[in-house]
Amino acid sequence: MVSKKIVGTVLVAGAFAAGVYYGGSQNVTPVITNSSAGASYGGGYDKSADKDAQKGAKKSAVKQRTEVGQTHVVNDGETIMAAVQAAKPGDTIQVMPGTYHETVYVDKDDIRIIGVIKEGKRATLDGKGVLNDAFLYSGNNFVIENFIITKYKGNGVMGQAGNNFEIRNNIIVDTGVYGIFPQLGKNGIVEYNVISGIEDAAIYVGMSDNIHVAYNDVFANVAGIEIENSRHAIVENNNVYNNTGGILAFITPGLPIKTTYDVIIRNNFIYNNNHKNFGAPGSTVGGIPAGTGILIMAADDVVVEDNIITGNKTAGILITDHHNAPNVTIDPESDPNPDGVKILNNLMHNNGYDTIDEVKALMLTEFKQGEPDIVRVGTSNDSCIINRHRYVSVGVNSWKECEFTNTHSIDTYLLDEPVPPRVIDPSERGKVVYNGVCAGCHTYTGRMIGPPVQIIQALYMDNPQGLADFIAKPTKKREDYPEMPPQNYLDEETRLAVAKYMLAQKK
Repeated sequence: MVSKKIVGTVLVAGAFAAGVYYGGSQNVTPVITNSSAGASYGGGYDKSADKDAQKGAKKSAVKQRTEVGQTHVVNDGETIMAAVQAAKPGDTIQVMPGTYHETVYVDKDDIRIIGVIKEGKRATLDGKGVLNDAFLYSGNNFVIENFIITKYKGNGVMGQAGNNFEIRNNIIVDTGVYGIFPQLGKNGIVEYNVISGIEDAAIYVGMSDNIHVAYNDVFANVAGIEIENSRHAIVENNNVYNNTGGILAFITPGLPIKTTYDVIIRNNFIYNNNHKNFGAPGSTVGGIPAGTGILIMAADDVVVEDNIITGNKTAGILITDHHNAPNVTIDPESDPNPDGVKILNNLMHNNGYDTIDEVKALMLTEFKQGEPDIVRVGTSNDSCIINRHRYVSVGVNSWKECEFTNTHSIDTYLLDEPVPPRVIDPSERGKVVYNGVCAGCHTYTGRMIGPPVQIIQALYMDNPQGLADFIAKPTKKREDYPEMPPQNYLDEETRLAVAKYMLAQKK
């Protein structure tokens, strides 16, 4: 991530050290690759070694039911939460058009919550700018469809360690930190949603595996779609525009899961992502320069293919390691380099037309001018590109030609069979809640949304009960951090368990 917070001379020096200086332009015949045919990428995901791996595209992450459960109907003036409390695994909750002011927490498996659309009218969850979250789910096999969600302070839909989820056909506007946020989940679909006005990421896939994000319309957010510390994800056929950064694949240091790899970004429209950055100052996304189409930070084996990337004023594709990224604290357990990046055929035009000074300085190290489509800063090993002659680029001269031209052989990373229900041993309760809830905003050493865990430990090391009480009813303590939302839906025993676990962490 290149930012004006990086001193230009340091960036230039780093570019020379990384070996991106090649003595200016050379008269080299461009390699023209037929991108519509040829070899297909097999990816780093060994499907033959994983008995649960996909064998073809799946329409559902949730296993089809052999027995139909009960249907609960919620009418305007009633509460969705009451229906959830009455529901049993396998049941469906139908919510009629109307306005609902509540937070809905689903801790049961195999629950579907479906908004009924009648003559264009939908069920609307309105947080009135007071409530923190609309939907929180920790149950497995969760499905949510057809809602309007607006004016919440925290999240529209947040998953907390729930597997086999489907989030589709929702309109989410102005829900604070995240629009759709599956955290610590496996085997999930996010599709056909419209999301805007989010101060972090419209769609934020955190510490999750086997994810499919498709056919979403995301605009006027800080980050459009973010794949963070996650693996085996496909982001395709999305319309991503007027965000600060369009599509992001990266590793945030300090989180319990340390890797991001096997990410395919393909067939998306990524254009005019020039929105002013209104993320929390000092946060990771707060350092994204406006005008970034795709950002790859420290993520490995990311394929960028057949996207239309236009009108992004800083760069169409920005690739960086942790050392050159702002607002990032180095984690010695996280590989800081974006290795195995693969840039295939993409339509790129009118990017980098108003790029930042640091990118201009980097281009001078290769005696290049113009409007950069592709910018790579820092170290990146074993990466490749095809048809490089089409693009104005910097930092990729040493990249080899890719030995394949497409990912047609990979339809999805979703699994053939749903992941078995998550069974949480009581001794693991604190760990699972920390990973599934707390790590969405807190890293160990660096700043994310909330303060680092180390600061929390300094305040509460000998007082886990005090921390548990704060989790239930937080107050704003620092002007430079947003107010923490209450987690009072967690029972007292769980809050104390996560407090003790957090205070015991050492990395």
